[in-house]
Amino acid sequence: MSEANVGDGTSAERRTTLRDRARRAVQAEVAEIAFRLFAAQGFEQTTVEQIISTAGISRSSFFRYFPTKEDVVTGGLVDLGEQLFSALVERPGDEDPWSALRSAMEPLVVGFSHNPVAARAITKMMTETPSLEARHYEKTLHWQALLVPEVARRLGIRPADPTDPRPQALVAAALGCLDAATKAWAADNAEPDLRDVLDAAMLVVSPRAGKIRALNATGSAARSGTTGDVGASLGLPRR
Repeated sequence: MSEANVGDGTSAERRTTLRDRARRAVQAEVAEIAFRLFAAQGFEQTTVEQIISTAGISRSSFFRYFPTKEDVVTGGLVDLGEQLFSALVERPGDEDPWSALRSAMEPLVVGFSHNPVAARAITKMMTETPSLEARHYEKTLHWQALLVPEVARRLGIRPADPTDPRPQALVAAALGCLDAATKAWAADNAEPDLRDVLDAAMLVVSPRAGKIRALNATGSAARSGTTGDVGASLGLPRR
């Protein structure tokens, strides 16, 4: 391969990266504008036309960034699922699956704490809006599909074995705890620590969850570079 071809390839990759960055920046800006409108007048009362008018973009541009209005709120959940999967894979191989799942959730917990007011508002909006709740469920099924093979591997069983319910059961239970905890946390005016609420939810299912708190407070998941991306994935407005 000639130097010219190598250079052309590098330039093409750089252009793609710049385009992706520019796209994400515009997407984040439009989402922030939309969230302000949702907060002021409600999700269902806010139209796509109002969003594009305030953002100064065309209708076709809006739908290039977001397939539906619901995706403004829930689109980032796919990225959060990828982050959760990566955090789970990085957990020690000898850690039991339930503890590994709890520890893998720590970057999400830290991300919520970066802007708790906005995170609570978005969680309440998803809970109170049927179309958003449906999309949220759809996205978390994607999370489950990502996590089950890794949990099966940790259990020492074949991921594709449809006769063994354990991997599905563990992942569904853990994600159910996360969902219940975030909803309870968002509804509590006393503003508790999300870690405490999540640990309480997981403790009901398995006493082992109560032993993980000390690790999570200073553990590798909390120190990883993924925590700063969670707010952006959720579309949380900047403070």
